Amino acid sequence: MADAREAGGKASLVRAITPFGASLLILNGMMGAGIFALPATVSAKTGMFTPWLFVIVAAMFITIALTFAELASYFRASGGPVLYTSTAFGPSAGFITGWILWLGRVAGIAANMSVLALYAGAIWPVVADGPGRTIMIVITCVTLTAANVVGVKEGVRTVAIFTVLKIAPILLLLVLGIPHYSSEVIAPSTIPPLDSIGGAALLLMYAFVGFETALVPAAETENPKRALPRALVYTMLATGLLYWAISVVYVSVLPLSEISGGGARNATLADVGGALAGPWAAALITFAVVASIIGNTGSALVGVPRVTYALAENHWLPAWFAKVHPKFQTPANSVIFYGAAVMLFALPGSFAVLAAAGSLARILVYLMCIAALPRVRTLATPEMRDGAYRLPGGMAIPLAAAVICLWACTQALALSWTIVGVTAALGIALFWVTHLRKKAPA
Repeated sequence: MADAREAGGKASLVRAITPFGASLLILNGMMGAGIFALPATVSAKTGMFTPWLFVIVAAMFITIALTFAELASYFRASGGPVLYTSTAFGPSAGFITGWILWLGRVAGIAANMSVLALYAGAIWPVVADGPGRTIMIVITCVTLTAANVVGVKEGVRTVAIFTVLKIAPILLLLVLGIPHYSSEVIAPSTIPPLDSIGGAALLLMYAFVGFETALVPAAETENPKRALPRALVYTMLATGLLYWAISVVYVSVLPLSEISGGGARNATLADVGGALAGPWAAALITFAVVASIIGNTGSALVGVPRVTYALAENHWLPAWFAKVHPKFQTPANSVIFYGAAVMLFALPGSFAVLAAAGSLARILVYLMCIAALPRVRTLATPEMRDGAYRLPGGMAIPLAAAVICLWACTQALALSWTIVGVTAALGIALFWVTHLRKKAPA
């Protein structure tokens, strides 16, 4: 293990996240509650074409992931998007990127926690609402926060456990669904109207956002310049393939006539499991949903607190956020702050409002990072260029990613823009207050 202390005895972070651990963080950053609910909503609009719409959206996000892969290959320090934009455009851009990223992940994980209560309530009704819901959210947040304070290895290990718990039932569902596959599902004879495809594609983007969280703790990742770009691209491809297979089972088991007629409009993957193998399979898929959301939350608690840590390390937030635990070598204060924020947002929050605002915030972060790439290329030192990954085709792939992000922004509701705008303004005010205090004479 790397030395846990810097010269002078100051506690520092350790490189305890393996390349496999980085892949787990990316997978769980994307795969939360969305994939278990989206097939029903999207299939009602696009029918048998739904599996291929997942492929289209995955291809769109590959352009974003590739852009981030090149950016990640220039750096070894923590910060991810914060580091990329601050290098390109200066401290103000770095701070607002980090602040919006932090907001997006707070809102997104809080939204998933709301869904967790609903799905867990199907197994144990007492936690579906009221005091039981509150207690379950508090216990989940406190437990995952404590695991990440104790150590990054423990945090990644927790994510790994819940990854197995959510993937295994899904793989079983895919196997059970094989006899139901048909040529109409694999090669649909009709394509839905373009306006239906556009609206459904926007919904599916929620299933792919979140991969950026794994780039933030680069200072705690082994060989990040090599590991993170590979983990990004390969995990995005694998996740897209998994989403495609899940949607194939959904539209195969639930006939198109039922979906288009509204009979299966609100059906979930748990209902698919019940149709394939009875109540025990439905219960198993419900359990997988719970495990998925907990894994997604655990993944965020590994990566997102390193955002406020990086902001404080750059003196853009109070030094309290950069405090490293002397025993566990983790950014304990930032971990606790993030866990508390998620809990406070989740307790009274609405899934739809939180998810929409969180998705918009992350799309804005993607745009800022895409814009930073040409500048980072220009400013990169020989040390940064050593081992860096350079995208083929110049700026063609990043430009395609920017167009996709701009289109997504135009589809966002006014309420989402208001939430993100007000929070961004508060963040800018906090940045300048911190900046002025730093300049004030002692």
